[in-house]
Amino acid sequence: MSESAGQPPPSRPPHQPGRRRIVALALALLLLWIGGLVWYAEDIPRYVSDGTTPTDAVIVLTGGSARLEVGFDLLTKGLAKKLFISGVAREVNAEELIRLHGQSGNGSLRCCVVVGHAASDTTGNARETAHWMEEEHFTSLRLVTASYHMRRSLLEFHHAMPDVTMIPHPVFPEGFRVGEWWRWPGTLNLLISEYSKFLAAIVRQTLGIYSSPAPAGDAPPSQPAR
Repeated sequence: MSESAGQPPPSRPPHQPGRRRIVALALALLLLWIGGLVWYAEDIPRYVSDGTTPTDAVIVLTGGSARLEVGFDLLTKGLAKKLFISGVAREVNAEELIRLHGQSGNGSLRCCVVVGHAASDTTGNARETAHWMEEEHFTSLRLVTASYHMRRSLLEFHHAMPDVTMIPHPVFPEGFRVGEWWRWPGTLNLLISEYSKFLAAIVRQTLGIYSSPAPAGDAPPSQPAR
């Protein structure tokens, strides 16, 4: 008889149902995230749904020359009392922006264009704009930003100004391919970034990590061009 005949059989690795549950949960979360990304991409506006309703202000979020052109065009058409450009570099003033956009001879704009230097991201744009809107006693705005950025911007702006009426006015960058977006690496990467920031904004608001509107201690917006 072999010496090992009396030995117990080798032990089998313990059953690990917890690991399988973790893997299943991670897979479910991944599928949920992918589904949300598809929804986010398909919900991006393809056109301006309301381009004629007047508001107290037109708000432009910096990030592209096309946004500024649209903002100035809306102001010159009389669709707002003032144009507020949020997130402008500190060395740039309203007079310079008016001149760069070929409006230097139009004196009627010099009292109506205001730039804000306090914002460095979308959350800051919302807080800076809320502070300015309160100072102006304005209750409605038209928000100008890129189409892929609109949903997150509205989320932040509604959180900062829940009682203000807002009309989205998307701008459509030429390099952003909304049709079959998954086939274009640049567009796909941009959408993943925007969607992730959108989810992060929801989490911040749910947890109350920051409050709004902007406190009075925030840096005040610049004055209109003289």
